[in-house]
Amino acid sequence: MKQEKTVSATLVNNPALTGRGTCCDDDECLNDPAQLPAEIMESMSESVYTLLEGVGEDPEREGLLKTPERVARSLAFLTRGYRQDPEEMLKKAVFTESYDEMVLVKDIDIFSMCEHHMLPFFGKAHVAYIPDGKIVGLSKLARVVEVFARRLQVQERLTQQIRDAIQDVLHPKGVGVVIEAKHMCMVMRGVEKLNSVTTTSAMSGEFISSESTRGEFLRLIRP
Repeated sequence: MKQEKTVSATLVNNPALTGRGTCCDDDECLNDPAQLPAEIMESMSESVYTLLEGVGEDPEREGLLKTPERVARSLAFLTRGYRQDPEEMLKKAVFTESYDEMVLVKDIDIFSMCEHHMLPFFGKAHVAYIPDGKIVGLSKLARVVEVFARRLQVQERLTQQIRDAIQDVLHPKGVGVVIEAKHMCMVMRGVEKLNSVTTTSAMSGEFISSESTRGEFLRLIRP
């Protein structure tokens, strides 16, 4: 006879999910201040249980007993950007500085999920801006990319969101963002094109008005 679902007790009593402990019992440390409440995690786990049944699996077999809980934790981690404010993150590291040449951080790793199939896409982001009296800590540029990437996304919107956040907080002379990514929804399903790479760009200010500035940016990010 089929056993009753046991995900609720497991989740409620898991210190890594409630913030009272430091590590989960099987994967990695997940004492994340952006973690979801236990009742939401429980609901997500039960939904995964139903999905497993729907694809023809037995959620009660040994290898799948903790899968609903693991998937819920994984999704909470992969979408933690919904619970973070990228503009507040930038504001914590803004400094007055007279530097007025291009600042570029390139080859920022991105891992996101497309909102259409919830399959991963991943690649590199290149982010540049031209200060106008204010600079920001370099790590914050990578963190802004991370926050927006850790949401269900389309690459086009992700590119624009990164640009807009930097523009709105720093008010620089211009911002340039280029993302190059592979999409698993094109590799694992659909057209199944293994080597296709999607490139998107979003620019503002001098990156649009000045051909030489735009050309310098694009030249600097070439492999």
